[in-house]
Amino acid sequence: SEMAADGSVDFAIATEALELFSDLIMMPCYRWNRCILVPRDHALTQRSLVTLEDVAAHPIVTYVFGFTGRSRLDEAFVEKGLEPRVVFTAADADVIKTYVRLGLGIGIVAAMAYDPDKDADLVALDASHLFASSITQIGCRRGTFLRGYMYEFIQDFAPHLNRALVQKAFQCHSRVELEELFSHLELPVY
Repeated sequence: SEMAADGSVDFAIATEALELFSDLIMMPCYRWNRCILVPRDHALTQRSLVTLEDVAAHPIVTYVFGFTGRSRLDEAFVEKGLEPRVVFTAADADVIKTYVRLGLGIGIVAAMAYDPDKDADLVALDASHLFASSITQIGCRRGTFLRGYMYEFIQDFAPHLNRALVQKAFQCHSRVELEELFSHLELPVY
């Protein structure tokens, strides 16, 4: 987001800390939630429904704070009065999976990061009942002249963000106006 704000790159695609960049026009793309990754023989695979207390009882490997929806995870533990035992953090889901495979803890990652074919040695336990969903957004600097290919990229990434809607977003003068503009959207869930 910082690079988009200073003009080094055309777009920012982000989930967190967007309020720090008031000069970016951010548009919602999709909702996503998390899963818990464990080895096939892990005790949590025997639970019909994993609780936050179950998760807190294990060492956790997850995203770096301020990255990829990590604050939603932390908020869930705080609300329950639990202290997560985060033993390792990484910015990349593949690194987290490697740590899980090494037995360093259970992984909490974006559900879309689990590939049943490539990750057949791991079990993905649904965690959507434990954590609030996150919204990934795309945006660029206010005042940017959007070229045709830029509109196409935005719409390829988020099909509901057509040229007319993006143009309306760029006419908004505040985050409140932007939120109002997009309040009617039914975002895809991944």
